[in-house]
Amino acid sequence: MITSQIKAAIRDIPDFPKPGIIFKDITPILKDPGLCQNIVDAFAEQLSGTKIDVIAGVESRGFLFGLMLAVKLNVPFVPIRKAGKLPHTVKQKVYELEYGTATIEMHIDAIEPGQHVLIHDDLLATGGTVTAASELIQELGGIVSGFSFVVGLGFLGGKEKIAPVSDNIVVLAEY
Repeated sequence: MITSQIKAAIRDIPDFPKPGIIFKDITPILKDPGLCQNIVDAFAEQLSGTKIDVIAGVESRGFLFGLMLAVKLNVPFVPIRKAGKLPHTVKQKVYELEYGTATIEMHIDAIEPGQHVLIHDDLLATGGTVTAASELIQELGGIVSGFSFVVGLGFLGGKEKIAPVSDNIVVLAEY
């Protein structure tokens, strides 16, 4: 049921951010507090039994449900941000994009060695960003306990790319 609710709310934006891409816009979901709560509840249910000490949300849409889920599970939330956005000492990871490179970073004290970290983002496409996030977490001594996404674009192979890090992958609405 949650899958159909999410798909009914998502808006397709053709040719964004570049020609040939159909962008899955999750912002209409945010106008429906009941649906937002249902999404968080679905994540909590599907992740029950997973050891989660911290949730790391990937900038910026990963902050939305990542923080809500962290509050529901009563665990800390840690932002993974684009370079230059965090005020304290950071650890960075540069990764490849289809059109260049990008850099993400976390505060060096965001997680403790040995903590189990769930990585959350709004959408799983090729898996490049969350692979970089998982490497960053591991370099800081964390253990990736899983991944969660509101939407997955299965045809891009992201699940296969991130499965070696953790095969605990929750995607609520797959395209």
